[in-house]
Amino acid sequence: MTADRADLVAEAIRTGTLAGLPGGHFIDGRFVESASGRRMESFDPGRGKAFATVAAGDGQDIDRAVAAARAALSGPWSRLSPAARGDILMRASRLIAERAARFAVVETLDSGKRLAEAEGDVGGVVKAFAYYAGAADKLQGDSMPVGPDHIGLTIEEPVGVAAQIVPWNYPLSTAARGIAPALAAGCTLVVKPAEQTPFTTLMLAELLHEAGLPAGVLNVVAGTGAEAGAALVAHPGIDHITFTGSVATGQRVMRAAAEHVTRLVLELGGKSPLVVLADCDLDAAVAGIMEAIFENAGQICSAGSRLIVEEAIAEPLLERLVAGAQALRPGHGLGDAGIGPINSPAQLARVAAHVDRARAAGNRILTGGAVVPPEDCGGGWFYQPTIVLAAGPDDPLVQEEIFGPVLTVQVMPDFEAAVVAANATSYALVAGIYTRDHAKAWRFARAVDAGQVYINEFFAGGIAMPFGGNRKSGFGRAKGMAGLRSYCKLKSVVARI
Repeated sequence: MTADRADLVAEAIRTGTLAGLPGGHFIDGRFVESASGRRMESFDPGRGKAFATVAAGDGQDIDRAVAAARAALSGPWSRLSPAARGDILMRASRLIAERAARFAVVETLDSGKRLAEAEGDVGGVVKAFAYYAGAADKLQGDSMPVGPDHIGLTIEEPVGVAAQIVPWNYPLSTAARGIAPALAAGCTLVVKPAEQTPFTTLMLAELLHEAGLPAGVLNVVAGTGAEAGAALVAHPGIDHITFTGSVATGQRVMRAAAEHVTRLVLELGGKSPLVVLADCDLDAAVAGIMEAIFENAGQICSAGSRLIVEEAIAEPLLERLVAGAQALRPGHGLGDAGIGPINSPAQLARVAAHVDRARAAGNRILTGGAVVPPEDCGGGWFYQPTIVLAAGPDDPLVQEEIFGPVLTVQVMPDFEAAVVAANATSYALVAGIYTRDHAKAWRFARAVDAGQVYINEFFAGGIAMPFGGNRKSGFGRAKGMAGLRSYCKLKSVVARI
């Protein structure tokens, strides 16, 4: 543990907060209070207590931020070369690396996730800014053979002012995977972080300004979805929306975007299948399943929340998973916990309600299945790591996203039945398989409907691999060069010679 990290952790444990947290919106290159003067509390899920306040924005603040972004779009930012934009992003990557400990501790306080998980997120953000710094001057069009008397070519242009709605489960990394490519493409932005987790996005905006980003290029407005988020996605000055969140909210965003025919990228929910065949490396499969469902207390859209196991190994696999789940000690993210808290009381109640309904419907709880009493976990919001054997394929336990540390188990007789089960929900975000039979692995990758497929490792790939879903999991892609082109509009030019 470095002195910097140790000091920050000690301060947060001693005082319940950190000094110097941003308190206002970041608009036009500086922190400002809300037009209304209102503020809102931000809670530490590990303690169940407020640790800071931040400005509470509404439509007036969104108007200010969009105006700043539109002015910046035609200002000095538009005259920077792609390489110069890349230089700013690379300086930002280095600054994030230098301040990684502070970003990670703030992310843990705000979201509740374990410090090791937050540190992994910050490391990914460093890589994301470096990746798009290098990509900024690689964004090029094509020339087309349109005949001897003409020249035809395409140009990738920035789409304009981009709005981004950031979720509470991965605040910093989700913000970065939208902000970095949008800036690399030459867009300006207005970002609305989740009301539960505003601070690292605000810190990132200030850091980018320090790295050389002109005023107004990146604006962050804190506030609720109902007041700030709804105003942002319905704003006529927005050219593109990237939304990450629930299906129901995504549908509302689509309706709002339709009013002005605003472009959309939606990354919504998931009920992702993880297939484990009898010939797998059992040790690797157990480790992969545990990470896939219990990282960030299962609050991951791409969590491997639906285990589909071949009958021949179901008993030994489940024995090991139950023992592993029971060994996870819940606790504050800044301590030596095996699993962190649920982000809010509302989300904790939703998780508990899902499991209670599953129990009442006859699904078999193999372990867990209850809220951890506050007196047993320092007052925070915790749910026991839970594994449930599903009673049938149509049960809500199988079909609905729970977004918590709850693993649904389906036992199948063979590979073919497992593939059918994998495709038997309305979601199609990710899918995984553990097997030594590479022919079956690739047959599964081809047959399963998912935006990305993991073979013999879950959550693999990094910033270079496009990420997004199909069906009710959304459309469009983040990350990789596909994510960069999400923030571009293609122009075709034909000249007679």
